[in-house]
Amino acid sequence: MSDPEAVARAVREEIGKVLIGNEDVIDGLTVALLTRSHVLLEGVPGVAKTTMANLFARATGLDYKRIQMTPDVLPADVTGTHVYREATGEFDLQKGPVFSNVVVADEINRATPKTQSALLEAMQERRVTIEGDTHELPDPFAVIATQNPIEMDGTFELPEAQRDRFQFRFVVGLPDRDTEWELLNRFDADPDLGPEDVEQVVTPEEIVAARETARGTYVSDAVKGYILDLVAATRESPDTEHGASPRAGIAFLNASKAHAAVEGRQYVIPDDVKLLAEPVLAHRLVLSTDAELGDVTPSEVVQSVVGSVTPPGGEEPETGTEAGAEAVGDGGDPVEE
Repeated sequence: MSDPEAVARAVREEIGKVLIGNEDVIDGLTVALLTRSHVLLEGVPGVAKTTMANLFARATGLDYKRIQMTPDVLPADVTGTHVYREATGEFDLQKGPVFSNVVVADEINRATPKTQSALLEAMQERRVTIEGDTHELPDPFAVIATQNPIEMDGTFELPEAQRDRFQFRFVVGLPDRDTEWELLNRFDADPDLGPEDVEQVVTPEEIVAARETARGTYVSDAVKGYILDLVAATRESPDTEHGASPRAGIAFLNASKAHAAVEGRQYVIPDDVKLLAEPVLAHRLVLSTDAELGDVTPSEVVQSVVGSVTPPGGEEPETGTEAGAEAVGDGGDPVEE
């Protein structure tokens, strides 16, 4: 099975035996896996962020390890260390949980910056250095981190360098009443329903084959220009101190290709780019002081940016594209009409 659409559908349907809703997040995890990237899941407690990652690993047949991040977790607890064996008189490498296909960093913002930085090399280079020795990580490899946006005591904000290494940030919201009703009925009928009820539906080899197929998705110069225009607009927005980086543009391109492939197309369309703009860009933005004081959110800035940039074949937005995105808060003067 080298068809990305078939892989995504099989994973989505299998996870749907336990999880209700959040199909867009599940597809986002598949896109990230097909592009060798990482995902940040943000939401209040109890919305199945960690369960979602566990279900995804089981459905894809990947080795899964979870790290409960707390302030006392050390970098060696993530990467591993050399342990002295008295019987042999030698030091053996005790590999940490990062040597897995899917690594879940649960409540990542509760770990100290020193421990958070232990993931930087792994996420970018797909290898770790332990006491001077470099070790390659398995392939496929993905970090799925979770964080709770409502509890700030005892947390450490992720540095910009680490946020930039996550291809996507998805906000996992509370379900609507109909979805929660179905959830209650499902667990009323089977109180023990859980990740163990999900079976492997694809192999790691099929994932690698689907990844190669997704890489071949065609992107026109017009769509590439659209991606660059959106990235540039985040840098020019009066509401940002720092916009998206060149790494964000590459992530945007790769994600758009994989998303198109998951949708069953061999080419990227502007709607692929629009759909991915918020999960790709929002967490990478550093807002200006005025925007923060005005309670402007990064998501609102991205929405403003998308509204200000003309897609290929689309109509000019009312504000025009030359002036850039209009300020959505007090971060700058509105664009004159």
